[in-house]
Amino acid sequence: MKKKSYKKKLFITVISLFSGVLLIGIGAYYYVFHAPNINQVEDETFLYISDTDSFDDVLKQIESKAVVSNRFTFIQVAKRLNFTHALKPGRYALGNKMSNMALIRKLRNGQQDPVKLQFNSLRTKEQLAGKIAEQIMADSMSLITLMNDPEFLKQYEVTPTTVISLFIPNTYEVFWNIGVENLFKRMKREYDLFWTSERKAKAATIPMTQEEVIILASIIQEETNKKSEYPIIAGLYINRLRKKMPLQACPTVKYAVGDFTLRRILHKHLKIDSPYNTYKYPGLPPGPIRTPSTTCIDAVLNYEKHDYLYMAADASLNGGHAFAKTGAEHMRNARKIQQVLNEKGIK
Repeated sequence: MKKKSYKKKLFITVISLFSGVLLIGIGAYYYVFHAPNINQVEDETFLYISDTDSFDDVLKQIESKAVVSNRFTFIQVAKRLNFTHALKPGRYALGNKMSNMALIRKLRNGQQDPVKLQFNSLRTKEQLAGKIAEQIMADSMSLITLMNDPEFLKQYEVTPTTVISLFIPNTYEVFWNIGVENLFKRMKREYDLFWTSERKAKAATIPMTQEEVIILASIIQEETNKKSEYPIIAGLYINRLRKKMPLQACPTVKYAVGDFTLRRILHKHLKIDSPYNTYKYPGLPPGPIRTPSTTCIDAVLNYEKHDYLYMAADASLNGGHAFAKTGAEHMRNARKIQQVLNEKGIK
């Protein structure tokens, strides 16, 4: 009996020790792999990994944006999961109280968080490329290079002069490390989606090509800060085009001069020899003078039908315009605004 009792106690003791060791092992495993380790992260904190970053670069970036409670365990889990040499470029959200396992698996598997790429009305290719480059991994020079490459642009049926018409202002979800060529493909898809059969039909009845609609919209958006005037001005310019009258649009002269700060167009500005000078050359300029909003593009497609042929800035300087059907009426409006500008010393 004594032998049996001793063996039983010994068995129980061994089992207890084994269970304790097992529990300690499970606890250690949980602590290293699954316990929160990335802490005190502010809202909307992102990790950016480029194709030239090393594991040390990534670790330094994590530590600069979050508090890593145990640096040693993070490194050990990274090694165990083969992450130290399997970096995938991208933009990754850092969540508060993330475990080593959760973060490393996300980075190793390339589970990126997309960028909401936004660009609105911008005046030049350089401005557009700069705005996009602020939001994705590609630099502005790589974008400009393709924007100025006629052979590359042929596949999108645009030229270096008209390329910004391909970029319809909106908000697009893309991955931060999207390549510039893939970005162009995406913009072409969005362009084609924007130009529905209904919009194409409206353009054809004007008649204008899609590119011409965007060029006219770009001028109109520079003309006024009042959206209510968009369809009125669109109708006015379409009237002039149909009558073979020069547009005489001041924004195109500013674009030709290269000075968007001009508050007053003088006779010396009207003499500049540029295809964008619509006082000197009839018809539309060769390309958009900015990326117009979809609201303004739609205003051209749904232009207001009227008999206006002229407009001048409203003498109240409220950002609006005084519209006229005859040259005589227009001259009266023009004299009013000229008098106000002279009185205020605006040159």
